[in-house]
Amino acid sequence: MRTLLLFFALCVANFTFAQELEDRDDSFIVENNKNLFKIDIKEPFLQVAVKCNDFKPASFEGGASAYKYLLSKYMYTYLNADFYTLTGDFTFTLIIDTTGRVIDAVGAPKVLHSEAFFDDMQYVVRRIKKNWTPATCDGQPVKSQMKVKMNFSSLSVDM
Repeated sequence: MRTLLLFFALCVANFTFAQELEDRDDSFIVENNKNLFKIDIKEPFLQVAVKCNDFKPASFEGGASAYKYLLSKYMYTYLNADFYTLTGDFTFTLIIDTTGRVIDAVGAPKVLHSEAFFDDMQYVVRRIKKNWTPATCDGQPVKSQMKVKMNFSSLSVDM
């Protein structure tokens, strides 16, 4: 009987102390870091020519200004600029395959923290679903490169 009474007393004591809440500080500090960025995409885009007799460059429906508008819209939507603070001129080489899809975007120059920016830009370029009209050489579609120059400025702000 003592053993049962001791077991019951330990259980009651255990549950009694388990319900006790520790003091906590309900005031919390919200730390917001916000990166603001500005994009200035330069026109015209530069087509890297392929050696052939009758070369026609790749084109985008609506022209360079339509692609510039789409690219800047997607950059503001999908860039995760919290990971880098960059300022300066950058050149992205868009590699357009024979079907008109942009299969890669290679950024330059490489500076501190630019790799994350270049990776984000590859993601941004792949999100654009409208295809280019591929470049042609003697009437046949060929893989080509389009150079897009831009000025990117970002500023980190503590709020």
